[in-house]
Amino acid sequence: MSSFKIVVNFQAGLGVLANTILLVFYTFIILCDRPKPTDMISCQLSIVHIVLLLTGVDIWLWNLCDALDIDNDFKCKTSFYISRVMRGLSICITCLLSVFQAITISPSTSFLAKFKYKLKKYMISVFFFIWSFNLSFTSYRIIYSGAFTNVSETKQMQVTKFCSVFSMNYIIKALILTVIMSRDVFLVGVMLATSAYMVIILFRHQRQHKHLHNLSHLRASPEKRATQIILLLVVFFVVMYWVDFIISFTAVQLWMYDPVLLSVQKFVMIVYPTLTPLVQISSDNRVINMLKLMQSLCHHIFIKR
Repeated sequence: MSSFKIVVNFQAGLGVLANTILLVFYTFIILCDRPKPTDMISCQLSIVHIVLLLTGVDIWLWNLCDALDIDNDFKCKTSFYISRVMRGLSICITCLLSVFQAITISPSTSFLAKFKYKLKKYMISVFFFIWSFNLSFTSYRIIYSGAFTNVSETKQMQVTKFCSVFSMNYIIKALILTVIMSRDVFLVGVMLATSAYMVIILFRHQRQHKHLHNLSHLRASPEKRATQIILLLVVFFVVMYWVDFIISFTAVQLWMYDPVLLSVQKFVMIVYPTLTPLVQISSDNRVINMLKLMQSLCHHIFIKR
């Protein structure tokens, strides 16, 4: 195994572990406590990132298919489909998290304030729409991907050792690209707009507290800390997402996937779902307290033994 593959697998394993911790925490909060709407969104994001990491580096899918003696064509179609669905869900849910946080911290006199209770009411409907759209739209990947063969190399582009992407009709290709571009540009635009709005709100809040000589309260504000974390995640996501998109778009247009380019794309694709849970864990006192409690319980159990 190459050193690069070891690094990627370690990174993905770390991301899966961190996302699993968050998933367990948010599931417990949702089932046993009064969850914030952002907790439900973060729970969904953790699920998406776990699956994205597992399919992105082929940690489990290929071994599972080999154990079940499933052919390469099914492996490739499944891997491409799931990874692209999760990629679409990641940008949609990250955008939703950004929008909800912007609405949460907006003043009661602002235009966005009236959407606070409406978003909570329609949260399940929003999740259903996001999942339905991505699952249905990305189904074209099942048709236009499969196992690599040497029958007609001009009609397929090899992207991994065993998998390839098949050429599309020009009209279908243009239609799919238009929908993807429209979705991505719209969602990234919304994230940037809400991020700018949150920066303005934080700046005004900080200026008011300076006049009141109450900076210690401002630094300890959970809303401010949560907003700063989401701003960081949004900016990082936008950069990583567009690097990934540019690599994919260039490869499809040139109809050529360089192995080095593919490795860079794979690394970029798993950076965001790996770092996101680590940032969330380090910034959420509730998660830190839960981990400390689990550590003390384990320590107590081992001492008794």
